[in-house]
This record gives sequence, C-alpha cells and structure tokens, in this order.
Amino acid sequence: MACSLSNRLSYNKLLLLQRSRIKLHSERSLSSGNQNIKPIEKILIANRERDCLDADKNSLHVSLADEAYHIGPPAASQSYLCQDKIMNVAKSSGAQAIHPGYGFLSENTEFAEMCSKEGVIFIGPPATAIRDMGIKSTSKHIMSAAGVPIIEGYHGEDQSASKLKQEAAKIGYPVMIKAVRGGGGKGMRIAMTEADFDGQLESAKTEGMKSFGDDVMLIEKFVETPRHVEVQVFGDHHDNYVYLFERDCSVQRRHQKIIEEAPAPGLSEEVRKSLGEAAVKAAKAVNYVGAGTVEFIMDKNQNFYFMEMNTRLQVEHPVTEMVTGTDLVEWQIKVASGEHLPQSQEELKLTGHAFEARIYAEDPNNAFMPGAGPLHHLTTPEASQNVRIDTGVRQGDEVSVHYDPMIAKLIVWSPDRSTALRSVRNALKDYHVIGLNTNIQFLMDLSKHSQFEAGNVHTDFITQHSEELFPNRVLSSASICQAAVALVLKDRETAKLTYQNTLDPFSPFLLCASARINNQAKRRIHLKDGENDVNVMVQCNSDNSFDVTIGNQEHHVTAELTNDGSRTSIRCNIDGVISSSNIVIQKDALHIFTTDGKHELTFPMPKYMKATKGAAGADDAVAPMPGVIEKVTVQPGAEVQQGDPLVTMIAMKMEYVIRAPKAGIIEKVFYKVGDTVSKGTALVHFKEDKTSSEPDNDSD
Repeated sequence: MACSLSNRLSYNKLLLLQRSRIKLHSERSLSSGNQNIKPIEKILIANRERDCLDADKNSLHVSLADEAYHIGPPAASQSYLCQDKIMNVAKSSGAQAIHPGYGFLSENTEFAEMCSKEGVIFIGPPATAIRDMGIKSTSKHIMSAAGVPIIEGYHGEDQSASKLKQEAAKIGYPVMIKAVRGGGGKGMRIAMTEADFDGQLESAKTEGMKSFGDDVMLIEKFVETPRHVEVQVFGDHHDNYVYLFERDCSVQRRHQKIIEEAPAPGLSEEVRKSLGEAAVKAAKAVNYVGAGTVEFIMDKNQNFYFMEMNTRLQVEHPVTEMVTGTDLVEWQIKVASGEHLPQSQEELKLTGHAFEARIYAEDPNNAFMPGAGPLHHLTTPEASQNVRIDTGVRQGDEVSVHYDPMIAKLIVWSPDRSTALRSVRNALKDYHVIGLNTNIQFLMDLSKHSQFEAGNVHTDFITQHSEELFPNRVLSSASICQAAVALVLKDRETAKLTYQNTLDPFSPFLLCASARINNQAKRRIHLKDGENDVNVMVQCNSDNSFDVTIGNQEHHVTAELTNDGSRTSIRCNIDGVISSSNIVIQKDALHIFTTDGKHELTFPMPKYMKATKGAAGADDAVAPMPGVIEKVTVQPGAEVQQGDPLVTMIAMKMEYVIRAPKAGIIEKVFYKVGDTVSKGTALVHFKEDKTSSEPDNDSD
C-alpha cells in the first residue's frame, strides 16, 4: 500500500503527471459535472520553458488545467521523468495526490516509493506490485506459483551474450528477446534464426536501456501467429477484485497496438471466464490495488499464457469503458480514496462491441515511420454517445519529436461487432488531417479486410496480408472531376468576395469574371498526383454545368460547393452519378477526402523555385523521420558496405539505425550526437564515384 488508508480518505487537489489524451480524460472524470466523485482541483506540470524549444507551451491539455507548472525542457528525461522536480511541484502547489497517467513514471517503483515517503497519494498500485510485475523474470515465477499459465523460458541472472544465445538454442528458434522491465513493445525483438540473434539482442538491450534504464533480458519461445488478448482488472484496499472482461489487441506493428476491440472476437464464454479468473489470480498474487491489465498470448486453439502485467491504466482502456458502462479513471480515484470497488463481479455485464483506432502521425507506406510537425488542418468526426474522440491536439498544434506520435484515439460502440466495424469506417472517413502523414487510410483499409471483418486476427496480420493492406492507390476520374471543378468554384467564390469588397464595384474585370462573347469559358488545370501529371480541361457552360476532359474522356458535371464552418464539401453529379467529397485547398496542394480515403494533388512547383530548393544527393543517407542523433558509427574517410550502420536515431522513444544505401567511402558526416534533425535531412554524404560518370569509350 503506497500510503496509509487514513491519508487516502481526503484529498481535493490532484497533480496530473500526464500529457495529451489521458490528461483530458482525467479532467473529464474530475469535472464538476461528474456527480459520482467530489470536486477535485486539477494541477498540471508541463515543459513550458520560454527560451527553448517548447513541446507543450500552447497545448490543449495545458490550457485546460486549473494550474500549470513549468517542469523543464521538452526531453522527457529532463522534465516528465525528473522525480524530484515533480515532487517539488506537488509540495509547493499543495497537491495531496498524483495521477501518473499511462506513461512516464506510471510504472516506476522508485517514484511510487517516493510518494509514499513524502505522504503524497500515488493513484496506482503499491510499489511492491509495480516491482514484482515490472521485472518480467520475477513476474513469471510469481505467476507460475499462483497457477497462472506461463510460457517457459530463460529468466536467469547470467546475462552474457553467449549464455543468452545458448539458452535460445535450448528453447528452439524462433525466440522472443525481451527487456525484463519492458513494455509497450520497447526493448523487444524476435530472432527467427541463430544468425539473427546477436544483432537482435544488441538492439533490444540498447532500446531497453534507453527506455527503462535497464538492459537485462529474458528469452522465451516465440509463439507464431498468436493473438494478444488482455484482461482489465481492478482491486481495492479491502481485498476485492474484479475483471472487466477482455480486449483483443492482436493487430500490431513494431509490437505496438494500432486497433483494439472489446470483447475479443470468437471467444467462448468458458474461455472468457477462464481468462478473467486467471487475471484476478495474477492481481491477487501481488496484492494489487487500482487499475491493471494482465496480458496473455493466445494460440490458435485458444490456449492462453501469461505475458506481462501493465501496472497502470492502458491506452486502450476506453473500449472496456464502452462495453461495461464504467469510467475507469473515476474508479481509480475512488479506490485511491479508500472506497470499495463501485461494482462487484456479478454486477459487471458486457454490452455490445467497441473498437479503438489509434490515429498516429506515421507513414504506413514507409514501414510505419513516425512523423512530427504541425497539424495544418484537422477536422474530426462528430462526437456522440457512441463515438468518442480522445485527443490532446487542435488544428495548428504540433506533434513533437520528443513524445509518442499518437494524435488521437477514435472509439466507437455499437450493439454488435459488424455494426461497430461499419461505425469505425464511417468515422475514419470523416477524420481529416493535413500536414503530416497519418495511418488513417491504413486503418480504413484494415477495417475493410475480409479476414479482419471475420475476426481472424493475430499479431502477424499486417505482414500476412500486406498486399491487400498496402494496395496501389489509383486516383479515379470522379475524384479528378471533383478536384478540378472545386478549384473553379472556389475561384468564383474568391472573385465574388473580392467584387463585394472592392472600392470600385463597377469594375468590369471583377463583375464579368470568366465572361466570354460567342464562346464558352475554358480553363486548363495542371496537377500532380505524386510523380504523375494530371491534366484537365474544364469548360464552364452557360447553365452552370461543366464539361471536364481528362485525357480523351469527357464528363458532364454539375456541382455545388458548401461550407459548414469546419468543412468544405463538393457534391457532384458526374454523368448521372452523384457523389460527395470534402475538399481542402492550400497554397501548394488540393486535398480531397472521399469515401475511399484521402488523395493529395499538388500544384506544380515553378522552375525558379526548383532551382533554389536544396536537397540531399541521390546516394546520401537521409533521416527517414524527425529525430535526435543518438550514435554516429562512421567518420569521414571510412569505407562501408551496403547495409552497414551509419547513424542511430531516437524518435518517439524508438531507436532507428540508418544504414548505408550503397558501398563507398564516407566524405562527410553532417551531424553529431545530440543534434535534432528533420525528415529528409542528409546525414552522411558519400564520395562521388567518378568512374560511373566517365563517358563510354565504346564506338560503333
């Protein structure tokens, strides 16, 4: 127990050690409109330093706090992870409790112990439970003793590379290499063969040290094509425990979840009950208090094995809230206050089906490479009782390189799974982001996949179905017609507004815009769809219709442009077929959002701008995403082979190794350790291969 129960019974000022989505969820649970808990004043810490790069200065979660305190520069290691600074804020502000969210120090044993020592309520489990479950080797022994099914493996103290490799051979490949303090897919690698082992071990140890300050590893048998099924559990200070049923989080990339659902599809009631009871056994074994998640690996026969316990509220907890009608943050606050669990196991019922789609700033077509930068345009689906959007950003905000690249969580509920899946697709169609690559289109394609619709999910789903999930996207003639006509109509609107505001209202240059005598007005439009040219001729007819020519095809179009304040929509009748799309026109591009997803059409760049725009050389090693240089492996003059490591970057708490695109000699290394770089920046320049530029001496 983090502090005495008597101390827990009274607190009215809470420090939120959180950013973004979870912080806003906590504020909602703590709001004055919630009649289920007493009013609590909310304090926030944030990195609002004035004279350095601000990560949260103007963020939504900062603006909504009752009080906000500067905690340090953007790097989490200098701000959100500084325990002494956080405790000083709690003391100076008069906060009696700290809610740690689901990141940063939420699973840090030392911080939970510090709270206990200082008499501040840590809204989470006891430090002993965090320690026991945080060290994977320890947790495996405890679970085995408690009768929870486990996968056998090596959890020993001898951490030499030779010993680990020897144990991997005993277990049999493929094996999972996991940081004992790991979580969230970090510090985790799969070695499919013995030849893979050394490189994967080094990578897992490096990432484990960076993420958790510990590079101790365990080795386990890797269950191929498993499902990831987890159970939400809750305990209180009165030895009451419940499970709030399971979530399926099987579809992942880089061992990290992107879409979750509750309940898990295809489970029998018998398996569901066994899962829940096993999770409660796990919680009881460590005297757990508060919200926790017990994660299991499930094979194709629905046999399940303990994987780990996350001793905090999970990112995906809203799907559980939707199918159980609960507010888990409210439960956390009540339990931390010494109250009994709000409901017993018999009172908890599953109702309907819920999905959570994580909206990430990343490029699925480039190995889900994370991104950072400003959100130039952002519109979301309309929230309702059955559609929930948990986000901490607004249009104009910036996704920071220093934190997780998640933009939002889209959660939907419906009475059954198939209806919920349709609701996900409809909501994703209305989620529009410009300024960063996102995974929205990927999520739309995933939700339409026949095997996903059937509930046949597993952790290798993306790899197995990559051909269908990453199709070659072809811009339809209908979309081109909509885009071209939208440009014409938008120009008419602009001309009309200019006419209305001009000092010379009788000017024929404005009044007669596009007017022709004995001729129809025509406009030639040149756009780029990626590297492809899109040439369109639009003829404006006297009846306000249009004849649109694309190549040798002609289409008759009538259209109407509308704006509801947040969205501009175009409704077209193209050769008798009616369709609608949303349009965003910017200086350099037109973005069209259709029922099939988003398309971007750019306006060709003038030649004089191309001539002055700097770019990396064709063979340079470039940064695939924004990030911080963690390690430089080569120096000028070094000779490398294709695939050799050159630079290691850290972005969004993940490690990426930039490898040589070709064999050659390094001429220049542009950045040093600690430098921050943008996406596409040249990192390493190769000496030119002069022999390749010599003229061919062969003659006819």
